[in-house]
Amino acid sequence: MPPPPRTDGVDGERGLLASLLRALLATLLVLSIVLAGVLLAIPTLDVPWTPEGVEEPRLPVDLGESPPAENASTDDNAVADSTSSTYEADSGTIHSGTVERLVEAEVDDRRAEHGLDPLEHDGTVAAVSRAHSVDMAEREYFSHTNPDGEDPMDRFAATANYCRAYGENIAMTWIDRDVRGDDGEVSNHGTAEELAVGLVDGWMDSPPHREAILTEGWDRGGVGVHLTEDGRAFATHNFCELR
Repeated sequence: MPPPPRTDGVDGERGLLASLLRALLATLLVLSIVLAGVLLAIPTLDVPWTPEGVEEPRLPVDLGESPPAENASTDDNAVADSTSSTYEADSGTIHSGTVERLVEAEVDDRRAEHGLDPLEHDGTVAAVSRAHSVDMAEREYFSHTNPDGEDPMDRFAATANYCRAYGENIAMTWIDRDVRGDDGEVSNHGTAEELAVGLVDGWMDSPPHREAILTEGWDRGGVGVHLTEDGRAFATHNFCELR
């Protein structure tokens, strides 16, 4: 009678390893399908406020003695039309000038809620603000200090000199795209009104930017917004103290 077939220990281990490998591959296949489903279910979000969406504000900086207040400009035409911009949103054309006026009105509303006076619109300050927003978009940076090393006070001093103290808030967000704020809420800025509220909400949700908006000493200010073809909105709000 022939002896029973011999089972080699190495072959047995190889068979066991092959079985385990097949089971592992099957498990990984199931997990990859589940993972793909989870990833596909997550919406794409642009994050406007962190980490690059809002830089710390520059305020307040004492520039010395204040010249007479009549040197200040309240002329809307000080914001050059040649730097205006538009974006074709799903809801229609959004104009940068419209967003600027709405942001200023929204800021005044937030100040009124805290018993503060509204900020008088200053055309020169607004022109400096818009020029900075345009520059950030065109030279692809996001900072109070431009690539030439000029800060907010330098930019204003190159144009006028009547502000005793000067401050600045900046922000960048998107139009017609889902964005998540610091509070975790998702919003979509599809109109000029929604964009203006979104910009101010972003500043108010950030303690230092909120402080800039609610500083009692400011007399006047100006907002400058630039809209890009890809739907980005750059905003600069400068503050001025005359007293």
